[in-house]
Amino acid sequence: MILAAIGSMRALVRFNDLAASLVKVLVVVMVLLMLAALSGQILLRYAFNMALSWSEELALALMTWTTLLMAALGVKEGFHVRMALLIRRLPAQARLRAEQAISLATAAIGVFLAWSGWRYFSETRGSTSAAIGYPNEVVYISALVCGVLIALFALEAMFEGRIPPDEEQGG
Repeated sequence: MILAAIGSMRALVRFNDLAASLVKVLVVVMVLLMLAALSGQILLRYAFNMALSWSEELALALMTWTTLLMAALGVKEGFHVRMALLIRRLPAQARLRAEQAISLATAAIGVFLAWSGWRYFSETRGSTSAAIGYPNEVVYISALVCGVLIALFALEAMFEGRIPPDEEQGG
């Protein structure tokens, strides 16, 4: 039983590490695409008095994905802003339990985001974007995907008993 739990935890960590690596690559690609689309829009508009009809819509879709993916990555790597004034003053064991409770609450928020994302995805199925004509589900599924990632990353932190680096160093 314990060995199965340890094996499951190792599988979760491996999956999360792979997902986090993929997220990093995707975010870089998405930001570069956003930059190219918006730079092209600016260049064409001001240098040639022509406007692209699709660049802002593409940038908005990429920004939605980038923001949510980075939110999930922040849970994995612990770079979200946090107020730790009170938690730092707790004894080590109480601090660990408080961090685990925070991770559990974060996982619950991830599950809620995934559930809400699924509902929105389902309700808007079949609609298309105005300029490009891609299925809007491409954007709306981002809440589901990122909610799942947030939940998985938070559960990993909870089960590992992870204390953010600023907490470990006392600063």
